[in-house]
Amino acid sequence: MDENSPLPYWEQLANILRERIRTGEIQHRVPSLNTLTQEFGLSRNTVIKAISALEADGLVVTRQGRGTFVTRR
Repeated sequence: MDENSPLPYWEQLANILRERIRTGEIQHRVPSLNTLTQEFGLSRNTVIKAISALEADGLVVTRQGRGTFVTRR
């Protein structure tokens, strides 16, 4: 995360995940909340907000108890 960026951390993370989806690095299942919090050193709420932004964009869908998945385009 870029501490000098004017973007909040959740938005930076959402942009990183968008790029990973675009390039195919993430093709089916988005890493778990715990994995993302550890990888980026962010709070759980920050990661949830980033995932919510991707859901609002229609890029992913979250299934309770199963995970977050990339939608078919």
